[in-house]
Amino acid sequence: MPSVKAVRSPVLRFGQLLLGIVLILSAPILAPLPGPAGIFLFAGGMVLVLRNSRWARLKWARLKRRWPKTGHFVDRMMRRQSAMRRHERAKAAKSATAATGVN
Repeated sequence: MPSVKAVRSPVLRFGQLLLGIVLILSAPILAPLPGPAGIFLFAGGMVLVLRNSRWARLKWARLKRRWPKTGHFVDRMMRRQSAMRRHERAKAAKSATAATGVN
């Protein structure tokens, strides 16, 4: 069965974008408190913003090209689907080259 991507309401997308911005802005406020609350708020806010803003995705892609190791690490920690697909493709390519005996 082909996957069908549901079209979300613009109001819902805007609400999630605002919530993501609020979470990102509140993360530094909670950072001095004991525990990792600020990290989780920031990550959750990033996920919401990246899902709902084309501009943010373009900026994020530029940052990842400039600092690929950091971008890869953050994508993996946020469990972004694009990072998962890239990881699976790299693993498949590595196993394919190992199977053919090419060093």
